Amino acid sequence: MKNSKFSLLLVLTLVLSLFLSACSGSSDKKNNNSGSKTAKAPEQVLNVLESAEIPTMDSVMAQDVMSFTMLNAVNDGLYRLDQNNNVIPAVADGMPVPNADKTVYTIKLKKDTKWSNGDPVTAHDFVFAWQRAIDPKTASPYGPYYMEDKIKNATEIANGKMKPSELGIKAVDDYTLEVTLVKPLPYFESYITFQLFYPEDQKYVESQGKDYAKDAAHVLYNGPFTMTKWDGPQGTEWTLAKNDNYWDAKDVSLKTINFNVSKDPQASANAFEAGQADITPKLAQKAIISQYQGSKSLVQYMEPTVWWLKMNEKNPALKNSDIRHAIALSIDKQALVDNVLANGSKVADYIVAKDFTSLNGKDFREDSNKFLQTDKKKAQEYWKKGLAELGKKDLSISYVGQDTDTAKLTDAFIKDQLEKNLPGIKINIESVPFSVRLDREDKQQYDLLMGGWGPDYQDPMTFMDLWASDSQQQHMSYVNPKVDALIKQAGNELAAKPDERWKALQDAEKIILEDDAAIAPLYQRSVNLLIAPKVKGFVHHPVGADYSLQWIKITNDK
Repeated sequence: MKNSKFSLLLVLTLVLSLFLSACSGSSDKKNNNSGSKTAKAPEQVLNVLESAEIPTMDSVMAQDVMSFTMLNAVNDGLYRLDQNNNVIPAVADGMPVPNADKTVYTIKLKKDTKWSNGDPVTAHDFVFAWQRAIDPKTASPYGPYYMEDKIKNATEIANGKMKPSELGIKAVDDYTLEVTLVKPLPYFESYITFQLFYPEDQKYVESQGKDYAKDAAHVLYNGPFTMTKWDGPQGTEWTLAKNDNYWDAKDVSLKTINFNVSKDPQASANAFEAGQADITPKLAQKAIISQYQGSKSLVQYMEPTVWWLKMNEKNPALKNSDIRHAIALSIDKQALVDNVLANGSKVADYIVAKDFTSLNGKDFREDSNKFLQTDKKKAQEYWKKGLAELGKKDLSISYVGQDTDTAKLTDAFIKDQLEKNLPGIKINIESVPFSVRLDREDKQQYDLLMGGWGPDYQDPMTFMDLWASDSQQQHMSYVNPKVDALIKQAGNELAAKPDERWKALQDAEKIILEDDAAIAPLYQRSVNLLIAPKVKGFVHHPVGADYSLQWIKITNDK
Protein backbone atom coordinates (compact mmCIF):
# COMPACT_ATOMS: atom_id res chain seq x y z
CA MET A 1 0.00 0.00 0.00
CA LYS A 2 1.34 3.40 -1.02
CA ASN A 3 0.94 5.83 1.86
CA SER A 4 0.43 9.55 1.56
CA LYS A 5 3.56 11.57 2.21
CA PHE A 6 1.40 13.81 4.38
CA SER A 7 0.26 10.87 6.49
CA LEU A 8 3.84 9.78 7.11
CA LEU A 9 4.69 13.26 8.35
CA LEU A 10 1.78 13.45 10.78
CA VAL A 11 3.52 11.67 13.63
CA LEU A 12 6.72 13.71 13.24
CA THR A 13 4.72 16.94 13.11
CA LEU A 14 2.71 16.01 16.19
CA VAL A 15 5.78 14.97 18.19
CA LEU A 16 7.64 18.14 17.21
CA SER A 17 4.70 20.39 18.11
CA LEU A 18 4.39 18.73 21.54
CA PHE A 19 8.15 19.04 22.11
CA LEU A 20 8.22 22.76 21.31
CA SER A 21 5.17 23.40 23.47
CA ALA A 22 6.78 21.63 26.43
CA CYS A 23 10.06 23.51 26.02
CA SER A 24 8.45 26.93 25.80
CA GLY A 25 6.00 26.29 28.64
CA SER A 26 3.45 28.38 26.76
CA SER A 27 -0.22 27.78 26.04
CA ASP A 28 -2.56 28.89 23.27
CA LYS A 29 -4.27 31.31 25.64
CA LYS A 30 -0.98 32.91 26.65
CA ASN A 31 0.19 33.27 23.07
CA ASN A 32 -3.08 34.90 22.04
CA ASN A 33 -2.79 37.54 24.77
CA SER A 34 -0.65 39.90 22.72
CA GLY A 35 -2.25 43.07 23.95
CA SER A 36 -3.71 43.84 20.54
CA LYS A 37 -7.27 45.08 20.65
CA THR A 38 -8.03 43.98 17.10
CA ALA A 39 -7.76 40.30 16.15
CA LYS A 40 -5.88 39.66 12.95
CA ALA A 41 -8.11 38.53 10.08
CA PRO A 42 -7.65 34.76 9.71
CA GLU A 43 -6.07 33.36 6.59
CA GLN A 44 -8.74 31.83 4.35
CA VAL A 45 -6.98 28.48 3.97
CA LEU A 46 -8.71 25.16 4.70
CA ASN A 47 -6.95 21.82 5.26
CA VAL A 48 -9.10 18.75 4.60
CA LEU A 49 -8.40 15.04 4.99
CA GLU A 50 -10.16 12.46 2.80
CA SER A 51 -10.06 8.68 3.09
CA ALA A 52 -9.78 7.98 -0.65
CA GLU A 53 -8.13 9.27 -3.79
CA ILE A 54 -10.16 10.90 -6.59
CA PRO A 55 -10.95 8.26 -9.25
CA THR A 56 -11.67 10.83 -11.98
CA MET A 57 -12.29 14.51 -12.66
CA ASP A 58 -14.13 13.84 -15.92
CA SER A 59 -17.81 14.45 -15.11
CA VAL A 60 -18.88 12.05 -17.84
CA MET A 61 -16.78 9.20 -16.38
CA ALA A 62 -17.47 9.77 -12.67
CA GLN A 63 -19.51 7.22 -10.72
CA ASP A 64 -18.52 7.74 -7.09
CA VAL A 65 -19.18 10.25 -4.34
CA MET A 66 -15.51 11.31 -4.06
CA SER A 67 -15.40 12.35 -7.72
CA PHE A 68 -18.85 13.95 -7.54
CA THR A 69 -17.83 15.98 -4.48
CA MET A 70 -14.68 17.34 -6.08
CA LEU A 71 -16.49 18.07 -9.35
CA ASN A 72 -19.08 19.98 -7.31
CA ALA A 73 -16.28 22.12 -5.87
CA VAL A 74 -14.65 23.12 -9.15
CA ASN A 75 -17.55 23.08 -11.60
CA ASP A 76 -21.09 24.33 -11.96
CA GLY A 77 -24.00 22.63 -13.67
CA LEU A 78 -27.33 24.18 -14.53
CA TYR A 79 -28.37 23.93 -10.88
CA ARG A 80 -26.87 23.07 -7.52
CA LEU A 81 -28.04 22.50 -3.94
CA ASP A 82 -27.77 25.48 -1.59
CA GLN A 83 -27.00 25.64 2.14
CA ASN A 84 -30.49 24.30 2.92
CA ASN A 85 -30.34 21.66 0.16
CA ASN A 86 -32.82 23.53 -2.01
CA VAL A 87 -32.29 23.52 -5.77
CA ILE A 88 -30.99 26.89 -6.97
CA PRO A 89 -29.78 28.17 -10.36
CA ALA A 90 -26.05 27.92 -11.05
CA VAL A 91 -25.18 28.39 -14.74
CA ALA A 92 -28.93 28.57 -15.37
CA ASP A 93 -30.59 31.97 -15.17
CA GLY A 94 -33.75 30.97 -13.31
CA MET A 95 -35.62 27.71 -12.77
CA PRO A 96 -36.58 25.40 -15.68
CA VAL A 97 -39.85 26.24 -17.46
CA PRO A 98 -41.93 23.15 -18.44
CA ASN A 99 -44.48 22.75 -21.19
CA ALA A 100 -48.06 21.74 -20.35
CA ASP A 101 -47.37 18.02 -19.84
CA LYS A 102 -43.93 18.55 -18.26
CA THR A 103 -42.02 16.60 -20.88
CA VAL A 104 -40.13 19.57 -22.37
CA TYR A 105 -38.17 22.07 -20.26
CA THR A 106 -36.69 25.35 -21.41
CA ILE A 107 -33.70 26.62 -19.44
CA LYS A 108 -32.13 30.04 -19.87
CA LEU A 109 -28.41 30.41 -19.08
CA LYS A 110 -26.45 33.24 -17.50
CA LYS A 111 -24.33 35.15 -20.01
CA ASP A 112 -21.41 35.92 -17.70
CA THR A 113 -20.09 32.45 -16.78
CA LYS A 114 -16.66 31.45 -18.07
CA TRP A 115 -14.33 28.49 -18.22
CA SER A 116 -10.93 28.79 -16.55
CA ASN A 117 -9.35 29.33 -20.00
CA GLY A 118 -11.62 32.33 -20.63
CA ASP A 119 -14.10 30.63 -22.96
CA PRO A 120 -17.76 31.43 -22.27
CA VAL A 121 -19.94 28.63 -20.89
CA THR A 122 -22.78 28.16 -23.38
CA ALA A 123 -25.71 25.88 -24.06
CA HIS A 124 -23.53 24.01 -26.55
CA ASP A 125 -21.24 22.86 -23.68
CA PHE A 126 -24.16 21.09 -22.04
CA VAL A 127 -25.28 19.50 -25.30
CA PHE A 128 -21.75 18.22 -25.96
CA ALA A 129 -21.31 16.77 -22.45
CA TRP A 130 -24.69 15.03 -22.38
CA GLN A 131 -24.18 13.56 -25.84
CA ARG A 132 -20.71 12.41 -24.88
CA ALA A 133 -22.10 10.74 -21.74
CA ILE A 134 -24.67 8.70 -23.66
CA ASP A 135 -22.41 7.84 -26.62
CA PRO A 136 -21.52 4.09 -26.41
CA LYS A 137 -18.01 4.97 -27.66
CA THR A 138 -17.38 6.93 -24.47
CA ALA A 139 -18.31 3.98 -22.24
CA SER A 140 -19.51 6.26 -19.47
CA PRO A 141 -20.29 4.11 -16.42
CA TYR A 142 -23.11 6.43 -15.38
CA GLY A 143 -24.46 8.09 -18.53
CA PRO A 144 -26.74 5.31 -19.81
CA TYR A 145 -27.84 4.32 -16.31
CA TYR A 146 -28.81 7.88 -15.45
CA MET A 147 -30.41 8.91 -18.73
CA GLU A 148 -32.06 5.80 -20.14
CA ASP A 149 -35.86 5.86 -20.09
CA LYS A 150 -35.72 9.46 -18.87
CA ILE A 151 -34.11 11.70 -21.51
CA LYS A 152 -35.64 11.32 -24.97
CA ASN A 153 -33.81 8.80 -27.20
CA ALA A 154 -31.21 7.99 -24.52
CA THR A 155 -32.10 4.28 -24.46
CA GLU A 156 -31.95 3.98 -28.24
CA ILE A 157 -28.59 5.79 -28.38
CA ALA A 158 -27.08 3.65 -25.62
CA ASN A 159 -28.16 0.55 -27.56
CA GLY A 160 -26.58 1.81 -30.77
CA LYS A 161 -29.91 2.35 -32.57
CA MET A 162 -29.69 6.14 -32.81
CA LYS A 163 -26.96 8.78 -32.94
CA PRO A 164 -25.86 10.80 -29.87
CA SER A 165 -26.93 13.95 -31.74
CA GLU A 166 -30.54 12.74 -31.44
CA LEU A 167 -30.52 12.96 -27.62
CA GLY A 168 -33.32 15.06 -26.18
CA ILE A 169 -31.22 18.13 -25.49
CA LYS A 170 -30.94 21.07 -27.87
CA ALA A 171 -29.21 24.45 -27.86
CA VAL A 172 -31.96 26.77 -29.07
CA ASP A 173 -29.31 29.50 -29.07
CA ASP A 174 -26.05 30.12 -27.19
CA TYR A 175 -27.85 30.72 -23.91
CA THR A 176 -31.04 28.68 -24.18
CA LEU A 177 -31.38 24.93 -23.63
CA GLU A 178 -34.33 22.71 -24.38
CA VAL A 179 -34.52 19.32 -22.64
CA THR A 180 -37.04 16.73 -23.82
CA LEU A 181 -38.02 13.84 -21.57
CA VAL A 182 -39.52 10.44 -22.32
CA LYS A 183 -42.14 11.08 -19.63
CA PRO A 184 -42.71 13.54 -16.79
CA LEU A 185 -40.20 13.15 -13.95
CA PRO A 186 -41.64 14.27 -10.60
CA TYR A 187 -38.09 14.79 -9.34
CA PHE A 188 -36.74 16.65 -12.42
CA GLU A 189 -35.31 19.66 -10.58
CA SER A 190 -33.38 17.46 -8.14
CA TYR A 191 -32.34 15.15 -10.99
CA ILE A 192 -30.83 17.98 -13.04
CA THR A 193 -28.42 19.03 -10.26
CA PHE A 194 -26.42 15.84 -10.68
CA GLN A 195 -22.74 16.09 -11.67
CA LEU A 196 -23.16 13.93 -14.79
CA PHE A 197 -25.08 16.86 -16.28
CA TYR A 198 -22.22 19.34 -15.91
CA PRO A 199 -21.03 21.07 -19.11
CA GLU A 200 -17.78 20.38 -20.97
CA ASP A 201 -15.95 22.62 -23.46
CA GLN A 202 -15.97 20.59 -26.68
CA LYS A 203 -12.99 22.37 -28.24
CA TYR A 204 -10.87 21.80 -25.16
CA VAL A 205 -11.93 18.18 -24.52
CA GLU A 206 -11.24 17.18 -28.10
CA SER A 207 -7.90 19.00 -28.16
CA GLN A 208 -6.73 17.01 -25.12
CA GLY A 209 -7.75 13.62 -26.49
CA LYS A 210 -6.76 10.77 -24.17
CA ASP A 211 -5.03 13.23 -21.84
CA TYR A 212 -8.30 14.94 -20.92
CA ALA A 213 -8.77 15.00 -17.12
CA LYS A 214 -5.62 12.97 -16.48
CA ASP A 215 -4.48 15.61 -13.95
CA ALA A 216 -5.22 19.16 -12.80
CA ALA A 217 -3.54 20.73 -15.84
CA HIS A 218 -5.80 18.89 -18.27
CA VAL A 219 -9.23 19.96 -17.03
CA LEU A 220 -11.21 23.19 -17.32
CA TYR A 221 -13.18 24.67 -14.43
CA ASN A 222 -16.22 26.93 -14.17
CA GLY A 223 -17.10 26.54 -10.50
CA PRO A 224 -16.32 28.19 -7.16
CA PHE A 225 -12.75 26.82 -7.18
CA THR A 226 -10.13 25.66 -9.64
CA MET A 227 -7.84 22.69 -9.12
CA THR A 228 -4.25 23.89 -9.07
CA LYS A 229 -2.63 20.61 -8.06
CA TRP A 230 -3.67 16.99 -8.67
CA ASP A 231 -1.51 14.26 -10.16
CA GLY A 232 -4.39 12.05 -11.26
CA PRO A 233 -6.25 9.06 -9.77
CA GLN A 234 -3.21 7.87 -7.81
CA GLY A 235 -2.63 11.29 -6.26
CA THR A 236 -2.86 11.41 -2.47
CA GLU A 237 -2.89 15.20 -2.23
CA TRP A 238 -4.48 17.99 -4.24
CA THR A 239 -5.14 21.71 -3.96
CA LEU A 240 -8.04 23.98 -4.90
CA ALA A 241 -7.90 27.76 -5.26
CA LYS A 242 -10.67 30.32 -5.36
CA ASN A 243 -11.92 30.99 -8.88
CA ASP A 244 -11.99 34.79 -9.09
CA ASN A 245 -13.88 34.54 -12.40
CA TYR A 246 -16.73 32.54 -10.86
CA TRP A 247 -20.08 34.25 -11.32
CA ASP A 248 -20.70 34.17 -7.55
CA ALA A 249 -17.09 34.76 -6.45
CA LYS A 250 -18.18 37.51 -4.04
CA ASP A 251 -19.77 34.85 -1.81
CA VAL A 252 -16.69 32.58 -1.78
CA SER A 253 -14.34 33.36 1.12
CA LEU A 254 -11.78 30.54 0.97
CA LYS A 255 -8.62 31.26 -1.00
CA THR A 256 -7.01 27.81 -0.81
CA ILE A 257 -8.12 24.29 0.10
CA ASN A 258 -5.46 21.64 0.69
CA PHE A 259 -6.54 17.98 0.55
CA ASN A 260 -4.57 14.96 1.74
CA VAL A 261 -5.54 11.30 1.87
CA SER A 262 -5.46 9.64 5.29
CA LYS A 263 -6.84 6.10 5.51
CA ASP A 264 -6.00 5.69 9.19
CA PRO A 265 -8.70 7.26 11.44
CA GLN A 266 -6.29 7.66 14.37
CA ALA A 267 -3.75 9.45 12.16
CA SER A 268 -6.57 11.72 11.00
CA ALA A 269 -7.54 12.53 14.59
CA ASN A 270 -3.88 13.16 15.46
CA ALA A 271 -3.56 15.56 12.55
CA PHE A 272 -6.70 17.36 13.68
CA GLU A 273 -5.34 17.71 17.24
CA ALA A 274 -2.03 18.98 15.89
CA GLY A 275 -3.81 21.67 13.89
CA GLN A 276 -2.68 20.13 10.61
CA ALA A 277 -6.25 19.33 9.52
CA ASP A 278 -9.44 21.39 9.83
CA ILE A 279 -11.83 18.67 8.61
CA THR A 280 -11.29 14.92 8.96
CA PRO A 281 -12.67 12.07 6.88
CA LYS A 282 -15.73 10.24 8.18
CA LEU A 283 -14.64 8.51 11.37
CA ALA A 284 -16.04 5.11 12.29
CA GLN A 285 -14.12 3.93 15.31
CA LYS A 286 -15.64 4.02 18.79
CA ALA A 287 -12.31 4.65 20.51
CA ILE A 288 -11.84 7.85 18.53
CA ILE A 289 -15.40 9.13 18.43
CA SER A 290 -15.94 8.61 22.18
CA GLN A 291 -13.07 11.01 22.91
CA TYR A 292 -14.98 13.83 21.25
CA GLN A 293 -18.49 13.27 22.60
CA GLY A 294 -19.75 16.64 23.78
CA SER A 295 -17.07 18.50 21.85
CA LYS A 296 -18.16 21.27 19.48
CA SER A 297 -15.64 19.86 16.99
CA LEU A 298 -17.65 16.65 16.52
CA VAL A 299 -20.27 16.95 13.76
CA GLN A 300 -22.73 14.05 13.55
CA TYR A 301 -25.62 13.34 11.20
CA MET A 302 -27.37 10.38 9.59
CA GLU A 303 -26.97 10.25 5.83
CA PRO A 304 -29.19 8.42 3.32
CA THR A 305 -26.40 6.04 2.32
CA VAL A 306 -27.01 2.31 2.70
CA TRP A 307 -24.25 -0.31 2.70
CA TRP A 308 -24.69 -3.92 1.66
CA LEU A 309 -22.96 -7.05 0.44
CA LYS A 310 -23.33 -7.54 -3.29
CA MET A 311 -23.46 -11.16 -4.45
CA ASN A 312 -22.24 -11.87 -7.97
CA GLU A 313 -24.50 -14.45 -9.57
CA LYS A 314 -21.88 -15.26 -12.17
CA ASN A 315 -20.59 -17.51 -9.42
CA PRO A 316 -22.81 -20.65 -9.63
CA ALA A 317 -22.91 -20.92 -5.84
CA LEU A 318 -24.24 -17.37 -5.49
CA LYS A 319 -26.76 -18.03 -8.24
CA ASN A 320 -28.39 -20.29 -5.65
CA SER A 321 -31.07 -18.40 -3.70
CA ASP A 322 -30.61 -20.54 -0.57
CA ILE A 323 -26.89 -19.74 -0.42
CA ARG A 324 -27.65 -16.01 -0.77
CA HIS A 325 -30.29 -16.18 1.96
CA ALA A 326 -27.84 -17.98 4.23
CA ILE A 327 -25.19 -15.30 3.76
CA ALA A 328 -27.66 -12.44 4.25
CA LEU A 329 -29.21 -13.88 7.42
CA SER A 330 -26.00 -15.01 9.14
CA ILE A 331 -24.42 -11.59 9.82
CA ASP A 332 -25.16 -10.00 13.18
CA LYS A 333 -25.87 -6.49 11.92
CA GLN A 334 -26.61 -5.12 15.39
CA ALA A 335 -23.18 -6.21 16.59
CA LEU A 336 -21.67 -4.65 13.47
CA VAL A 337 -23.14 -1.21 14.14
CA ASP A 338 -22.75 -1.37 17.93
CA ASN A 339 -19.33 -2.94 18.34
CA VAL A 340 -17.43 -2.50 15.08
CA LEU A 341 -18.66 0.77 13.58
CA ALA A 342 -19.88 2.21 16.90
CA ASN A 343 -20.50 5.54 15.20
CA GLY A 344 -24.27 5.96 15.33
CA SER A 345 -24.98 3.98 12.14
CA LYS A 346 -28.25 2.02 12.15
CA VAL A 347 -29.05 -1.53 11.09
CA ALA A 348 -30.48 -1.58 7.56
CA ASP A 349 -33.00 -4.29 6.70
CA TYR A 350 -33.94 -2.44 3.53
CA ILE A 351 -32.73 -0.83 0.30
CA VAL A 352 -34.33 2.65 0.30
CA ALA A 353 -32.83 4.75 3.09
CA LYS A 354 -34.86 5.84 6.09
CA ASP A 355 -35.75 9.55 6.44
CA PHE A 356 -34.88 10.21 2.80
CA THR A 357 -38.15 10.73 0.93
CA SER A 358 -41.75 11.13 2.03
CA LEU A 359 -45.19 11.13 0.45
CA ASN A 360 -48.18 12.80 2.11
CA GLY A 361 -46.09 13.24 5.23
CA LYS A 362 -45.07 9.57 5.41
CA ASP A 363 -41.51 8.36 5.04
CA PHE A 364 -41.00 5.63 2.41
CA ARG A 365 -39.96 3.28 5.20
CA GLU A 366 -43.06 3.93 7.33
CA ASP A 367 -45.24 1.66 5.21
CA SER A 368 -42.43 -0.77 4.34
CA ASN A 369 -41.43 -3.89 6.19
CA LYS A 370 -38.00 -4.92 7.36
CA PHE A 371 -36.34 -7.72 5.42
CA LEU A 372 -33.53 -10.22 5.95
CA GLN A 373 -33.26 -9.57 9.68
CA THR A 374 -30.44 -11.53 11.30
CA ASP A 375 -31.48 -15.12 12.00
CA LYS A 376 -28.55 -17.50 12.36
CA LYS A 377 -30.69 -20.61 12.79
CA LYS A 378 -32.54 -19.95 9.54
CA ALA A 379 -29.25 -19.07 7.88
CA GLN A 380 -27.87 -22.51 8.68
CA GLU A 381 -31.01 -24.19 7.35
CA TYR A 382 -30.67 -22.30 4.07
CA TRP A 383 -26.95 -23.11 4.01
CA LYS A 384 -27.41 -26.87 4.35
CA LYS A 385 -30.13 -26.84 1.73
CA GLY A 386 -28.05 -24.75 -0.67
CA LEU A 387 -24.95 -26.92 -0.32
CA ALA A 388 -27.06 -30.03 -0.94
CA GLU A 389 -28.51 -28.50 -4.09
CA LEU A 390 -25.00 -27.65 -5.31
CA GLY A 391 -23.65 -31.09 -4.34
CA LYS A 392 -20.91 -29.49 -2.22
CA LYS A 393 -19.71 -29.69 1.35
CA ASP A 394 -17.82 -26.39 1.39
CA LEU A 395 -17.35 -23.17 -0.58
CA SER A 396 -14.43 -20.81 -1.08
CA ILE A 397 -15.63 -17.24 -1.75
CA SER A 398 -13.63 -14.13 -2.70
CA TYR A 399 -14.58 -10.91 -0.95
CA VAL A 400 -13.54 -7.49 -2.30
CA GLY A 401 -13.33 -4.70 0.27
CA GLN A 402 -11.41 -1.44 0.62
CA ASP A 403 -8.01 -0.66 2.09
CA THR A 404 -8.99 1.83 4.80
CA ASP A 405 -8.63 0.80 8.43
CA THR A 406 -12.38 1.06 9.04
CA ALA A 407 -13.16 -1.05 5.99
CA LYS A 408 -10.68 -3.70 7.07
CA LEU A 409 -12.29 -3.95 10.51
CA THR A 410 -15.76 -4.26 8.96
CA ASP A 411 -14.62 -6.85 6.44
CA ALA A 412 -12.86 -8.92 9.11
CA PHE A 413 -16.05 -8.93 11.20
CA ILE A 414 -18.16 -10.13 8.25
CA LYS A 415 -15.63 -12.83 7.41
CA ASP A 416 -15.72 -14.02 11.01
CA GLN A 417 -19.53 -14.04 11.07
CA LEU A 418 -19.84 -16.00 7.85
CA GLU A 419 -17.15 -18.55 8.70
CA LYS A 420 -18.48 -19.02 12.23
CA ASN A 421 -22.15 -19.36 11.30
CA LEU A 422 -21.90 -21.20 7.96
CA PRO A 423 -19.75 -24.35 8.40
CA GLY A 424 -17.64 -25.02 5.32
CA ILE A 425 -17.45 -21.47 3.94
CA LYS A 426 -14.04 -19.89 3.42
CA ILE A 427 -13.89 -16.12 2.83
CA ASN A 428 -10.82 -14.73 1.07
CA ILE A 429 -10.65 -10.96 1.60
CA GLU A 430 -8.98 -8.66 -0.91
CA SER A 431 -8.49 -5.13 0.48
CA VAL A 432 -7.99 -2.76 -2.43
CA PRO A 433 -7.95 1.04 -3.04
CA PHE A 434 -11.31 2.68 -3.73
CA SER A 435 -10.70 3.16 -7.46
CA VAL A 436 -9.72 -0.52 -7.81
CA ARG A 437 -12.84 -1.59 -5.93
CA LEU A 438 -14.96 0.41 -8.38
CA ASP A 439 -13.20 -1.19 -11.32
CA ARG A 440 -13.61 -4.70 -9.90
CA GLU A 441 -17.31 -4.00 -9.33
CA ASP A 442 -17.83 -2.64 -12.85
CA LYS A 443 -16.14 -5.70 -14.38
CA GLN A 444 -17.86 -8.12 -11.96
CA GLN A 445 -14.51 -9.46 -10.81
CA TYR A 446 -15.67 -10.52 -7.36
CA ASP A 447 -17.89 -13.01 -5.54
CA LEU A 448 -18.90 -10.86 -2.56
CA LEU A 449 -18.29 -7.12 -2.57
CA MET A 450 -18.83 -4.52 0.13
CA GLY A 451 -20.75 -1.79 -1.67
CA GLY A 452 -23.00 1.09 -0.83
CA TRP A 453 -25.25 3.60 -2.48
CA GLY A 454 -25.84 7.26 -1.86
CA PRO A 455 -28.84 8.74 -3.71
CA ASP A 456 -28.42 10.83 -6.85
CA TYR A 457 -31.76 12.63 -6.64
CA GLN A 458 -34.58 13.00 -4.13
CA ASP A 459 -36.76 9.99 -4.97
CA PRO A 460 -36.82 6.28 -3.98
CA MET A 461 -36.25 5.34 -7.62
CA THR A 462 -32.60 6.33 -7.21
CA PHE A 463 -32.21 3.21 -5.02
CA MET A 464 -34.66 0.90 -6.76
CA ASP A 465 -33.74 1.06 -10.44
CA LEU A 466 -30.29 -0.26 -9.53
CA TRP A 467 -31.73 -3.77 -9.47
CA ALA A 468 -33.44 -3.89 -12.86
CA SER A 469 -31.85 -6.59 -14.99
CA ASP A 470 -30.73 -4.00 -17.56
CA SER A 471 -29.36 -1.53 -15.00
CA GLN A 472 -25.95 -0.13 -15.89
CA GLN A 473 -25.06 -0.03 -12.19
CA GLN A 474 -26.17 -3.45 -10.96
CA HIS A 475 -23.09 -5.56 -11.85
CA MET A 476 -24.45 -8.75 -10.24
CA SER A 477 -26.22 -10.62 -13.08
CA TYR A 478 -29.41 -10.55 -11.00
CA VAL A 479 -32.60 -11.03 -13.00
CA ASN A 480 -36.21 -11.13 -11.83
CA PRO A 481 -38.93 -10.28 -14.40
CA LYS A 482 -41.34 -9.28 -11.61
CA VAL A 483 -38.87 -6.69 -10.33
CA ASP A 484 -38.29 -5.41 -13.87
CA ALA A 485 -42.02 -5.04 -14.43
CA LEU A 486 -42.64 -3.18 -11.16
CA ILE A 487 -39.76 -0.76 -11.70
CA LYS A 488 -40.90 -0.14 -15.26
CA GLN A 489 -44.48 0.51 -14.10
CA ALA A 490 -43.26 2.93 -11.42
CA GLY A 491 -41.29 4.83 -14.02
CA ASN A 492 -43.98 4.91 -16.68
CA GLU A 493 -47.73 4.43 -16.30
CA LEU A 494 -47.64 5.06 -12.54
CA ALA A 495 -45.45 8.19 -12.81
CA ALA A 496 -48.46 10.46 -12.23
CA LYS A 497 -50.01 8.20 -9.56
CA PRO A 498 -47.74 8.70 -6.55
CA ASP A 499 -49.45 6.33 -4.13
CA GLU A 500 -49.53 3.45 -6.60
CA ARG A 501 -46.00 4.27 -7.72
CA TRP A 502 -44.61 3.98 -4.20
CA LYS A 503 -46.50 0.73 -3.64
CA ALA A 504 -44.93 -0.72 -6.78
CA LEU A 505 -41.44 0.25 -5.58
CA GLN A 506 -42.11 -1.19 -2.13
CA ASP A 507 -43.31 -4.44 -3.69
CA ALA A 508 -40.14 -4.59 -5.78
CA GLU A 509 -37.99 -4.04 -2.69
CA LYS A 510 -39.75 -6.94 -0.95
CA ILE A 511 -39.06 -9.31 -3.85
CA ILE A 512 -35.40 -8.30 -4.14
CA LEU A 513 -34.75 -8.86 -0.44
CA GLU A 514 -37.25 -11.26 1.09
CA ASP A 515 -37.85 -13.51 -1.93
CA ASP A 516 -34.47 -13.38 -3.67
CA ALA A 517 -31.90 -12.12 -1.14
CA ALA A 518 -30.19 -10.56 -4.14
CA ILE A 519 -28.12 -8.40 -1.79
CA ALA A 520 -27.47 -8.44 1.96
CA PRO A 521 -28.22 -4.97 3.39
CA LEU A 522 -26.11 -4.15 6.44
CA TYR A 523 -26.40 -0.58 7.73
CA GLN A 524 -27.38 3.01 7.04
CA ARG A 525 -24.38 5.16 7.75
CA SER A 526 -24.03 7.85 10.38
CA VAL A 527 -21.41 10.47 9.64
CA ASN A 528 -18.95 11.59 12.31
CA LEU A 529 -16.57 14.36 11.30
CA LEU A 530 -14.18 16.53 13.24
CA ILE A 531 -14.48 20.12 12.06
CA ALA A 532 -12.44 22.88 13.70
CA PRO A 533 -14.60 25.54 15.43
CA LYS A 534 -12.98 28.21 13.26
CA VAL A 535 -14.59 26.62 10.19
CA LYS A 536 -18.05 28.06 9.55
CA GLY A 537 -20.41 27.20 6.69
CA PHE A 538 -19.74 23.52 6.04
CA VAL A 539 -22.74 22.12 4.12
CA HIS A 540 -23.46 18.43 3.55
CA HIS A 541 -25.91 17.13 0.94
CA PRO A 542 -28.32 14.17 0.80
CA VAL A 543 -27.82 13.58 -2.95
CA GLY A 544 -24.97 13.79 -5.46
CA ALA A 545 -21.91 15.47 -3.96
CA ASP A 546 -21.18 14.68 -0.33
CA TYR A 547 -20.62 18.29 0.68
CA SER A 548 -19.96 21.84 -0.53
CA LEU A 549 -17.10 24.07 0.59
CA GLN A 550 -17.96 27.29 -1.24
CA TRP A 551 -19.80 28.81 1.74
CA ILE A 552 -17.04 28.13 4.27
CA LYS A 553 -15.33 31.00 6.04
CA ILE A 554 -12.38 30.74 8.43
CA THR A 555 -12.98 32.70 11.64
CA ASN A 556 -11.03 33.43 14.82
CA ASP A 557 -13.13 31.02 16.87
CA LYS A 558 -11.20 28.49 18.93
